[in-house]
Amino acid sequence: MTQTIKGLVADLRRFAKERDWDQFHSPKNLAAALSVEAGEVLEHFQWLTGAQSRKLSAKKRAQIELELADVLLYLLRLSDQLHIDLLDAARRKIRINAKKYPSHRARGSAKKYTEL
Repeated sequence: MTQTIKGLVADLRRFAKERDWDQFHSPKNLAAALSVEAGEVLEHFQWLTGAQSRKLSAKKRAQIELELADVLLYLLRLSDQLHIDLLDAARRKIRINAKKYPSHRARGSAKKYTEL
């Protein structure tokens, strides 16, 4: 079982290479596929209330789990093709967001940083 992001990326590289899919995995195509898969996640929540979205059946959760996995796999494949370290980028983005949304001003608010 893969237990690290780097290991998962290596598994994805191997998976694509075994199928000769690198020819199709341009950043543009991977970004499009990522968007499609994110839409498939959203489709499961379409027309649900916020409360309903928190109380999903086991079957629905299992379906969403696979869609989320697709999103993660395409995201990792895209970041690999662009040589982006997602963990570093995510940490940097958290620091940026901490400055945009200081806790003393953003706590309990859904306002955009420009409105705080």
